[in-house]
Amino acid sequence: MQTMKKLCGLMLCMCMITAALTGCSQSKRMMFGTGGTAGTYYSYGGVIAQYMKNYADVKAVAVSTGGSKVNIQSIEDGDFQLGFTQSDVMTYGWEGTRAFEKDGGTQAFRVLASLYAETVQIITLDKSIETVSDLKGKRVSIGQAGSGVYFNAIDVLEAADIGLEDIKPQYQSFEDSKEALKDGRIDAAFIVAGPPTTAITELATTNGVKLIGLDNELQAKIIEKCPYYKAYAIPAGTYPGQDDEIRTVTVEATLIVSADADEKTVYDLTAAIFDHIEDITKENAKGQELDLNTATDIMTVPYHKGAAKYYEEKGYTVNTEAEAK
Repeated sequence: MQTMKKLCGLMLCMCMITAALTGCSQSKRMMFGTGGTAGTYYSYGGVIAQYMKNYADVKAVAVSTGGSKVNIQSIEDGDFQLGFTQSDVMTYGWEGTRAFEKDGGTQAFRVLASLYAETVQIITLDKSIETVSDLKGKRVSIGQAGSGVYFNAIDVLEAADIGLEDIKPQYQSFEDSKEALKDGRIDAAFIVAGPPTTAITELATTNGVKLIGLDNELQAKIIEKCPYYKAYAIPAGTYPGQDDEIRTVTVEATLIVSADADEKTVYDLTAAIFDHIEDITKENAKGQELDLNTATDIMTVPYHKGAAKYYEEKGYTVNTEAEAK
């Protein structure tokens, strides 16, 4: 019996030493849905995942995905626990509207933070196009059918009293839109991404490009109808040849987390990001947009209580209550 006690004690001691040396018994694993490998979601997600590992003891595995809708649905399915999404697509998912009308919505996720602006940019090489109203009768790329860009374009056009029947819609990706503009196959394109956007910079450098702004009335109409938009101004000089500030609207690149994630873990994940803004910015330029004011300004979907606790300690209050379906 004494020998057995000694053996059990030795085994327990070895387990404790192993745990102390590796930390594996304490760390959690969370799958993190980002976006395509050429996009900001994927590169930025890799940086954030590393900070989560270093400072929250969470092995966040950033994986390439189809983006916003896929990430939301994968959290619902339990395949992912974290994900990036546009704030407008997130709202569609929460309410079961637009891109989620066919598949159905989900409330299996919560907001962790808004991270940076994803801006509605309308570009053209046609000197006759000065305003959104001038798009009537033109060949306009409005994003791939059912995508976030598509619905952003619809919102802007409808606010200007333009229906799809009033334009010649083209359903193209950013890269395809850029090439089509260069070749003269389209007259204008909607691009929704954080400026400066590579496709626009390349076009501005090789061909010259004009950004079409939204006047104050148009901005106000869009925001009043769709509260996930905010007014935004693209600073002069963002792109080659852009001498003036361009007024537009923006949605937000948002980090969401499974509603089932425990409060302490989500608190630690939030701290891992916002306690290290300066270091994150050195690794990815989007880090400079990390700010507690904008991180906490999502109104359409509730925050996770773990994130809310962190923000409360910093003097910010967010909604954590989900309305029943």
